[in-house]
Amino acid sequence: MKTMVDLFKKELEKESAITRKMLGRIPDEKLSWKPHTKSMDIKTLATHIAELPNWITMIATTTELDFEASPYTPANISDSAALLSFFEDNLQNGYSELKESNEDKMDDTWTIRSGDIIHDAAPKHEMIRMALNQITHHRAQLGVYLRLLDIALPARYGPSADE
Repeated sequence: MKTMVDLFKKELEKESAITRKMLGRIPDEKLSWKPHTKSMDIKTLATHIAELPNWITMIATTTELDFEASPYTPANISDSAALLSFFEDNLQNGYSELKESNEDKMDDTWTIRSGDIIHDAAPKHEMIRMALNQITHHRAQLGVYLRLLDIALPARYGPSADE
């Protein structure tokens, strides 16, 4: 029987191939572009996508994320090559904690908070699932950005209109 760790590894492998394709389509000269004043620019969105595999390690090795104690500071990515390298480093970091010895910790609670305000508290396996869902969610946003820029979209879960 497959463990949760096995299932997460398999999903991360499949999703990382798609993510790599999407991140690789971003032109350097469009990193500051955004579709709306309330939207993130491509650089911010893509950097967040690239860092999300690292959340697996954070969830597996800690009990919480407190935004007050650890304010978010995004990596400063200057071009697509740096973005892909950042993604690969975070991906390997995420894989490093998808090991059988962490299977028995998957039901432990992990909390996201801002000081005394708890945003969410759930078993680690649910939080890892949320991190994987965030990759897919934000990658879909990136697909809209690329489409609006008339950049060909790669196939994801089947053929795209461009391939």
